[in-house]
Amino acid sequence: MIARVLEQQSAISFVLSADRKARHLVPTWQDVEVLEAVNNSLSPLAEFTDALSGEQYVSVSYVKPVLHLFNNKILAEKEGKTELSKCIKKKILDYLNNKYDDPLTQDLLDMASAIDPRFKLKYVNENRVEAVKTRLRAEMASISTTVKPQPSVTVREDADDQNAPALKKTKKTLGSFFKVDEDQRPASPSLNLQDMAITAELQSYFLSAAVDSEEDPLVWWKEPAKQFPALSKLAQKYLCIPATSSPSERVFSTGGNIVNCLRASLKPESVDRLVFLAKNL
Repeated sequence: MIARVLEQQSAISFVLSADRKARHLVPTWQDVEVLEAVNNSLSPLAEFTDALSGEQYVSVSYVKPVLHLFNNKILAEKEGKTELSKCIKKKILDYLNNKYDDPLTQDLLDMASAIDPRFKLKYVNENRVEAVKTRLRAEMASISTTVKPQPSVTVREDADDQNAPALKKTKKTLGSFFKVDEDQRPASPSLNLQDMAITAELQSYFLSAAVDSEEDPLVWWKEPAKQFPALSKLAQKYLCIPATSSPSERVFSTGGNIVNCLRASLKPESVDRLVFLAKNL
């Protein structure tokens, strides 16, 4: 809206100045300066808002890279900008950084970004890299570990067994004196091998070739699923679309464009059909 006003500024001023009763509404240079500052600060955010509220692709792993881009480039303080523009950008940055400052939210965003082959650990804070790797190993181990079922023992109670003669007591052999109890046996090396396999899988993933930023990460994970079996399972867990109100707001906007003052007599069934066609054609 503000962009349209600035674009049509000359025409708006001409029409308002021609009417004596509306001349006081002609935008002054101070008004134009305020509109330009707001437009310059908010216009870059419009495309990011539409992209992050998409419904057909993974977007949760984009949050950390977008925040990094806002803090270091798009909303960063630059020389030559007006004080109002700097103030608006600072307020937006403070709001966004506080919104995602929750530790649980940070953990989720770090894991989603790390498991995305387009970003990996690029946008994870240096102080949190080791913590993210540790959590990845732990979750990979929980996926890889399989619980072996205990063999069931069936006890047969027979009347004849009670009358059966007692088994003859056997003598101990020399080897029985050197038998190690189950509790004192050394741990199986399979656990160490599992840790080594997890570490190798994680290192191989982080050293893999870079992926184009526009490629779909879920499509990418289909190919190396055998090479990274545990990580591919984590990708299915963390690469998702956050729940937002954007889809419902889009439907309401579509309904508002259909049901207006000239079409106020439409039946609810007709409105439902028209909205459905508008959203699916």
